[in-house]
Amino acid sequence: MQETEISTLGEFGLIEHLTKGFDCKNSSTKKGVGDDCAVLHYGDRETLITTDLLLEGIHFDLTYVPLQHLGYKAIVVNLSDVVAMNGTPRQVTVSLGISKRFTLEHIEQLYAGMRMACVDYGVDLVGGDTSASMTGLIISVTCIGDAAKDDIVYRSGARDTDLVCVSGDLGAAYMGLQLLERERAASQGIKDFQPDFAGREYLLQRQLKPEARVDVLDELHQLGIRPTAMMDVSDGLSSELLHICKASGVGCRVYEDRIPIDYQTASMAEELNMNLVTAAMNGGEDYELLFTVPLTDHEKVSQMKTARLIGRITKPELGAYMVTRDDAELEIRAQGWNAFTQQ
Repeated sequence: MQETEISTLGEFGLIEHLTKGFDCKNSSTKKGVGDDCAVLHYGDRETLITTDLLLEGIHFDLTYVPLQHLGYKAIVVNLSDVVAMNGTPRQVTVSLGISKRFTLEHIEQLYAGMRMACVDYGVDLVGGDTSASMTGLIISVTCIGDAAKDDIVYRSGARDTDLVCVSGDLGAAYMGLQLLERERAASQGIKDFQPDFAGREYLLQRQLKPEARVDVLDELHQLGIRPTAMMDVSDGLSSELLHICKASGVGCRVYEDRIPIDYQTASMAEELNMNLVTAAMNGGEDYELLFTVPLTDHEKVSQMKTARLIGRITKPELGAYMVTRDDAELEIRAQGWNAFTQQ
């Protein structure tokens, strides 16, 4: 029998391959695999459930990631999935695999960060599990949220002529990672090494302490805008655009000169001799919200302080392209984070 390397499928390809034979049999299961959250119906609201697994050496490096920041981030990245469905996070469960090198005090630091995130977002920690690990620290967080049935926004709702918007700015988290990796490499063999982060604090914050964009939902609600499709930017804007296009059966055009990029991100890219737009499109871990709205909401969305218009949805046969500053069209490819190629 010919064997297949998992890396050839990628994370989403693997999930799709493994779960394609699992049909939903319960009437309470409104949405299974294939979106940011499962959707379950109990009573007068829909229940949203999402889970993430973080592995030491794959998703984080404890040589430069403080345990308290890691705990905060582990919670927030799950809350972000519920927010991306236009829902409200309510509870989390946390499961840990802990190797012998960790002390009680280490795990207390981790949980201090988790507690801070739960307090900041009004979320309850309601359970979990712990086990010994032979391969470092393993963190699994499940978030439970809810939303009214008519409020839930899926990836599959984008339609031709819709506008494409994204919150915040892109590429900063990736540049923060590059900065941390650079300083870690520079510290090798040097006792009492002092990393140089001056003027790059925003990049570190974006990498080490991301936030779920609840404020974007608040502004959308205040302006009377209901997105037609939405997801959070965890694996890179290019990957998320293609997910929405595939789920909705559409194409898109996004414009290079409209991609929101912070000054520190641009400065760091220049210092590292990296392509700025590539970093913004493919970097990942920004946890901003990518969403589409009807063309009729153009005036409303133009008023938004938390997000900006970056493109439009097209017919599927027109494909997914980025329009450069000189009006060339570059096909969008999924070059964002793929855990199975990072080993």
